[in-house]
Amino acid sequence: MEGDAKAALLSSAITHLAGHGLGGATLRGIASAIGTSHRMLIYHFGSRDGLLLAIVRSVEEQQRAAMAELAADPDASVADLSRRMWERVADPRLHPHERLFFELYGRALQGDPGAAPMLTWVVPAWLGQLSALLVDRGLPADEARATARLGLAAVRGLLLDLLATGDRAGADEAVELFIGRVT
Repeated sequence: MEGDAKAALLSSAITHLAGHGLGGATLRGIASAIGTSHRMLIYHFGSRDGLLLAIVRSVEEQQRAAMAELAADPDASVADLSRRMWERVADPRLHPHERLFFELYGRALQGDPGAAPMLTWVVPAWLGQLSALLVDRGLPADEARATARLGLAAVRGLLLDLLATGDRAGADEAVELFIGRVT
């Protein structure tokens, strides 16, 4: 029951922040907006940073699940999967989540203790999945991990570019160039 309550609060917070952005949102403000108390959020997530990390982790898990779903198509090439995943992550509806991701990522890199736990999973969580996908699609195992890391870095960099510039056509062109050179 407690896990259900936590999951419901997390889902509500994700929906709220996707619609309103993080801005300077306080824990009390988020709680009020989703119909709970800040004490319940503290109970389940420990702090505002704990809630934000849980949101980022959940959205990242959703993206990895989407990638796994796409990869279940045995006829899809790495290029096809890359294009489909780019279409998903470049969707403007995900931009608020991506802004939060990059905000927390930057804070973690600066050693902020509230965001630092993110560094333990932000890259490794994807590398295993992407490496296995590449091996499954015929890439030699000794190249798969480095290629997965390169792909992850390219997509994150292009997402940051897209968020900063709003130039979807330019980002799409760069993705196509990258896909053409790597696959």
